[in-house]
Amino acid sequence: MKIKIAFLQLVPGKTLEEQLNIGIEACKEAKEKGADIALFPEMWSDGYYIPQDVNELKSLAISKDSDFIDAFRNLAQGLEMAIGITFLEKNEDNAPLNSVIFFDRAGKGILHYSKVHTCAFADEAVLAGGDDFYVAELDTGSGSIKIGSMICFDREFPESSRILMLKGAEIILQPNACPLEINRLAALRTRAYENMVAVATCNYAQGQPDCNGHSVLFDGVPWLPDEPGVRDMCVFEAPGKAGVYVAELDVDQLRLHRSRDVMGEKFRHPGKYGILAET
Repeated sequence: MKIKIAFLQLVPGKTLEEQLNIGIEACKEAKEKGADIALFPEMWSDGYYIPQDVNELKSLAISKDSDFIDAFRNLAQGLEMAIGITFLEKNEDNAPLNSVIFFDRAGKGILHYSKVHTCAFADEAVLAGGDDFYVAELDTGSGSIKIGSMICFDREFPESSRILMLKGAEIILQPNACPLEINRLAALRTRAYENMVAVATCNYAQGQPDCNGHSVLFDGVPWLPDEPGVRDMCVFEAPGKAGVYVAELDVDQLRLHRSRDVMGEKFRHPGKYGILAET
């Protein structure tokens, strides 16, 4: 089985309505290019704009049942293509969340994740953080794959992807809003290697402040059983400019690697890792 992932590497507009229209057109283009799932960059609903004024911040937050989110739910169903839509999420009387919802090709919400590791040293200090990591089964029409998600800074904590792997994730879909340079790309490569998972990261294009495009797919397979030496797990990296980029993941190849190799959970010693859970 192979699946196609569309990276909606875009430059945002200035209003929620612009975000909706740009996003809809990008999803339609992704479908035309044969994508099974379309992934937005981080906090698409407001273009990763995080005002520090509490009232302004809350005025930009939208609920998971808002018209904006429902539009992508309906679009997923209409296009018969899964969509991962990101947004600044209203959080009742608490600070907003940095969230993503994945709709399957029938428009069913299968995974709702809020960023656990918010950048509390910067603008995201005004946001609340999520509580857990989740995995869901995504039916692509030609087969199913287990997806998980982390968002941007979650990448820097090995625990994020490790938990997703332990919960069964085969691919981690990661919205992003920062420069994807050599060190961050190395972190993503490592997350894929050590967990035997694919990692797909969608970034904003050049033109969005502090972003540079370079959305990327690591397929999690560093070597093949019948070929000598190692191979590059980076099977796709976008340029900096805006666009809808589609990359293919060989799921069968990944599963064969997972069944035969020693990484992931196979030789862990969880009884010796107690310090990792200390506060």
